[in-house]
Amino acid sequence: MPELPEVETVRRGLLPAMEGRIITRAQVNRPDLRWPFPPRMAERLTGARVISLRRRSKYILADLSTDETLLIHLGMSGRMLISSPTSRETLGEWHHHHPAPEKHDHVILDMEDGTRITFNDARRFGAMDLMPTATAETHPLLAALGPEPLGNSFDEAYLTARLKTRNTPIKSALLDQHLVAGLGNIYVCETLYRAGIHPARKAGRISEARTAALVTLIRDVLSEAITAGGSSLRDYRQADGELGYFQHSFQVYGREGEPCLTPGCTATIRRIVQSGRSSFYCPTCQR
Repeated sequence: MPELPEVETVRRGLLPAMEGRIITRAQVNRPDLRWPFPPRMAERLTGARVISLRRRSKYILADLSTDETLLIHLGMSGRMLISSPTSRETLGEWHHHHPAPEKHDHVILDMEDGTRITFNDARRFGAMDLMPTATAETHPLLAALGPEPLGNSFDEAYLTARLKTRNTPIKSALLDQHLVAGLGNIYVCETLYRAGIHPARKAGRISEARTAALVTLIRDVLSEAITAGGSSLRDYRQADGELGYFQHSFQVYGREGEPCLTPGCTATIRRIVQSGRSSFYCPTCQR
């Protein structure tokens, strides 16, 4: 499932095509994805101007001129693809042409300049919803989320206070979306490696100094991943169809049995399963 860097990369790719532009035609090709689409979704989107395009956790939020906000969740395999029309003149008129629709093109948004935004989702675990912009933060998918890891409210004091009484493994704590929004398996594994913290270590037993250092490391890992366009594993693509490249920088994730990259370390990367998810770590460098 795309994590924060992948979703942020998609949002940035969509910005020039959507923000400030009118949706001249919306097409909804099925009644649902993971959940039913909201009533009259195509009608409610058609004619609306996208005032701003923002992200909350792993969700893209498009604030509309109709005082509604479109929520987009990519799910396991969802992709937001941009196609610019090719134009040709026939009998004195210009016609815009896009690639032929594919089987899993479930929602299509035609923008005022002829650009087309397509939500393609082969596994149908994605979602879209419409809600009043004024109360968007109370939406069931958003209301209980913790602070953004790249935001000002996620700081050393906050994380230290939230972790000091936790008896759960640090890996599980950082994946808790109520504690911090948007972190996923890949980037928590990479952060804990850089921090030298074993993923099974109890969160409340980590010193305040090491906990405080996690804030900077989380931000560093996420920022590097966003710069690299996210990590392309299985289905993920950027909005222009290109792959992300951060997977080439993985130091532990997916590297079970391979040598640790820390200079002088002779250990190999190990994998354990925590709450049904694989955790990758170096048994020598992470304690």
